[in-house]
Amino acid sequence: MKKIVSKFVCLLIFFQAMSFGFSEKTNGNTKLSVWSFTDEMYDFINAEGYGYKATHQDVGVECTLIPTEQFPSKLDSAIASGKGVPDIIVLEDAFVRKYVESGLLMPLDDLYEEVKNKMIDYPIKVGSYNGHVYAMSWHAYPGAMFYRRSYAKKYWGTDDPAKVQKKVKDLDTFVSTARELKKISRGKCRMLSTSEDLFLPYKGTRKKPWIVDNKLNIDPAMEKYMDTARIFYDENLDVKTTQWSEDWYAGMNDMLEDEDGKPIEVMAYFLPSWGLHYILKFEASRTSGDWAICAGPSSWRWGGEWLSAYKDTKNPEAAKEMIRYLTTDDKFLESMALTNCEIVGNIKVQNKIKNRFAEPYLKGQNYYAIFSELSKPINGNLAQGTDMMIEALWSEQVLAYARAEKTKKEALTAFKKDVAYYLGY
Repeated sequence: MKKIVSKFVCLLIFFQAMSFGFSEKTNGNTKLSVWSFTDEMYDFINAEGYGYKATHQDVGVECTLIPTEQFPSKLDSAIASGKGVPDIIVLEDAFVRKYVESGLLMPLDDLYEEVKNKMIDYPIKVGSYNGHVYAMSWHAYPGAMFYRRSYAKKYWGTDDPAKVQKKVKDLDTFVSTARELKKISRGKCRMLSTSEDLFLPYKGTRKKPWIVDNKLNIDPAMEKYMDTARIFYDENLDVKTTQWSEDWYAGMNDMLEDEDGKPIEVMAYFLPSWGLHYILKFEASRTSGDWAICAGPSSWRWGGEWLSAYKDTKNPEAAKEMIRYLTTDDKFLESMALTNCEIVGNIKVQNKIKNRFAEPYLKGQNYYAIFSELSKPINGNLAQGTDMMIEALWSEQVLAYARAEKTKKEALTAFKKDVAYYLGY
């Protein structure tokens, strides 16, 4: 999950740092060591009645929490030395592919064969490489468009998600609607706070990954995103903020003003399922009840965690069973989802519980049923270990082009040179 510059995450990072080296030990004949960057694992293992310990009392577990920014280096050091390598490794979206592609993880093919008919496809694809499954996830993080009900009624005459969806049914329609909104609101309401929010929706429409046949590939969808970012900047269709900035959050709370002190309204934000609970409800409490969600113009995802096992674990069957239980077990996932509101990756569980959610923040809208459906069409085949570095370099050049600091040709040339220099492609 991308680092969120907010009070919530600052506190989270603080407590993670304070927790480094902390471990939870349990007694048992078989011992499993778990390394995680998220304290969710402690809850999953120890939850009363449904956690891993409740059903696997004969297995001892040592769960160690390591801050996200330190996790890959500490894991790499342990593997290089051959000492203290954990049996179970929790992998974050930013570095899951590094290890999935590394040859250091135990294949989970037989486990996947047992459960494949009830699991969402894309998390499995992200955790697979060269025909083998190496990591599995307990959840899905699809994205959607969150929009303001009051602004939709004011400028479009309706806040009905089905009718709003027609106005953003694809990316070209979305741009046309952004232009229309600026015109009818006389510039007071902008479609987005920043065009950066469009990166993942455009990325979700790609046909090919960044690296094809060992060469850099710029998918047409990425060039289209580049062009759109320039359109939004030149035509003032967004507020020209940046993601995670104070102004980005301010737009969620009706606290943005232009240079003359006049209020600026922001219609929509593209956020993943966790964005409701950890961004909007936390950062924009004053606008609670004035939000709704619709699918938006494309299928896309943001963030996630995967469970994997070290290839040389001394307890392969116990490690595999922990992964099975925490990522696929019906009873565990149902109890966990009802407690944590996670969009689980188990379709059977999704269908069983999806109609139990009515969110007051969304004026009673059932976000769970919507995100459950949005998790199914996402393409997980294009994830690669080099994505994080390439996309950081890409965003830098897109911003330069959008702000007219470079021509498109100059930005693309600089991007290709950067990728060649840093990654050798």
